[in-house]
Amino acid sequence: MSTALHAVENFYRAAQAGDGAAILALLHPEFRAHTAPGMPCGAGGAFLGPREALTRVWGAVYADFDTAPFAETWHETTDGIIVVTGHYRGVARATGRPHRAEFVHLWRVTDGRLSWLHQYTDTARWHDALVPAAG
Repeated sequence: MSTALHAVENFYRAAQAGDGAAILALLHPEFRAHTAPGMPCGAGGAFLGPREALTRVWGAVYADFDTAPFAETWHETTDGIIVVTGHYRGVARATGRPHRAEFVHLWRVTDGRLSWLHQYTDTARWHDALVPAAG
């Protein structure tokens, strides 16, 4: 396994454990993230730096969802981009409604740390889980 793949794999382990400190330790000081527009919790858009990404993406999502990304396929391109597909699985905390949202993550690794993420996901699935079930 390449160093880059190992770094990305460690991210999924840390995310599944809800370990913000471990996620932060994996991020390069110049980390940049672009997450899917339309993500709930204000978590969609461009984010610069490890702390901003941790707070405004993962922290915001984990405040409203008990969720994690589960990788299913892994590909490393010839120019070093790691492509991971899978599903987020979990529940919205306020409603208890489950969600399962497909994702594609594109990663770059610099000096053994995650330096770039571009996330694509089915944001409608996230929003559906936030709506209370009709009773």
